[in-house]
Amino acid sequence: MSRMSDTPAPAPAAPVLLGNGPGSFPHSVLARRHPAIVRQVRDAFPYGPGIRGALDALLESCAEGVIEPLPADAPDRDRWLSWGLGTCIGRSWFDVPWLWSESYFYRSLLEATGYFAPGPWQGVDPFRPTKLAELDSAETDEELAALDGLLTLPADEQAQALLHGSLWGNRADLSFRLSAGGPADAAPAPALVADDSAALWSLLPAGGTGTLCLVADNAGRELIPDLLLVAHLLAAGRVARAVLHLKPHPYYVSDATTADLLDVLRRLTGAQGVARDRGRRLWTALEDGTLTVRTHPFSAGPLPYAEMPGDLRAELAGATLTILKGDLNYRRLVGDRWWPPTTPFDDVTAYFPGPVAALRTLKSDVITGLDAATEAALAAGQQRWRTGGTHALIQVRR
Repeated sequence: MSRMSDTPAPAPAAPVLLGNGPGSFPHSVLARRHPAIVRQVRDAFPYGPGIRGALDALLESCAEGVIEPLPADAPDRDRWLSWGLGTCIGRSWFDVPWLWSESYFYRSLLEATGYFAPGPWQGVDPFRPTKLAELDSAETDEELAALDGLLTLPADEQAQALLHGSLWGNRADLSFRLSAGGPADAAPAPALVADDSAALWSLLPAGGTGTLCLVADNAGRELIPDLLLVAHLLAAGRVARAVLHLKPHPYYVSDATTADLLDVLRRLTGAQGVARDRGRRLWTALEDGTLTVRTHPFSAGPLPYAEMPGDLRAELAGATLTILKGDLNYRRLVGDRWWPPTTPFDDVTAYFPGPVAALRTLKSDVITGLDAATEAALAAGQQRWRTGGTHALIQVRR
C-alpha cells in the first residue's frame, strides 16, 4: 500500500495481523461483530428500500464477498486509493491487514447509509442512537454527581484520578476510577500492566507553557473523562493550550466527532456541581482558543501513525506531549503486528515526532512494552487478557 509521507516507517519486525485465522480475535470481529453492526444500524433508522438494500449487500459481502471499490464520485476516493484501496479490491475482507479491513468496513457502512451522498441521509451519523443512549443513561448521571468528590482530594490525587478516569473510560463508574488501581490489583497480574504515569506527569509540570495534543477515542461516557482531564491540565497550569483531535466523520461504532463533543459539553453544562463547572470552563476555553478542535482525514484512515502525512507530523512535533487514547490508536501507534509482548515501546514508537503517551484499555491482540514478569503472570492467568478490556496500560516515550 502506498504511503502518505516520505518519512520512512520502522522496518517490519513482526507479522501484520490478518483476519483469516479461524478462532482468532480478528476473525471473530470480521465474521461476527461486523455483520451484527450492519444489522444494528439497519434497525436503528427507518431507511428506505435503497439504503436497506445497500446494507443487505454489505452484510452479504462481509460474510462471503470481496472488497468493492468506492463509487467514482465518492469525495474521498482518491484518498482511499492512496491508502491502498487499489491493491485490496477484489480480495477477501479476511485476507488484507486487519486494521485496513476494519477501517474500510466502516467507510463502506457510511457509503451504504448515504452519509456522503446528496440526499436526506447525508451527514446522519448511523451510530448516533447508540452514542446518545449511553450519554443520557442513569450511569452517566451517577458519574457526573460523583465528580464532586474530587474536591476533597489533594491536587496530585485529583490529577491521578482524572488520568485513570481517562484511561479506563466507561470500563467502570467514577467511584471506581477515583481509586488508585483497577479491578484486578490483588491478582498476580495487575489490571494496569504498564504504568508510566510518573513519566507522563514529568512532561506536564506545574507552570507548563506548552501544548497538549489529545487524540480522542470514543464518544459519550468515554469522552467525558478525557475532557475532564484536559480541563484539569489547563486549570492547573500544566499546559497553556490543548488541542483535541477528533474524527472528521463517524468511524467505528463510537469514535468521537465534533458533533459528539457538543453533545458531551451540553451534558456537562446541564449538570450540577463540579461537572457543570468543568463544562463551562471547557466551553470558555473553546471560545478563547485555549482549547481547539482538530479533525484530519488520516484520523479515520487505515494506516499506522508511522505513515502519517507531513502536516500532521509537523503539528504533533510541536506538542509538549501527544496523548493517544484507546485501543485503535494504540494499534496505529505501534503497528498492528504480532510483536513479542516484551518488545520495547520506545523502539516501536521511535519514529513519532515528539513525546507520546498511550492510554489504552486492552481490547485487541497487539501489545508491547511489558516486562518479562508481567508477561508471564498474564500468560498464566485468564486467556483473554489481551482482548477482554480487563487490563490497561499507560506507556510513555519521551
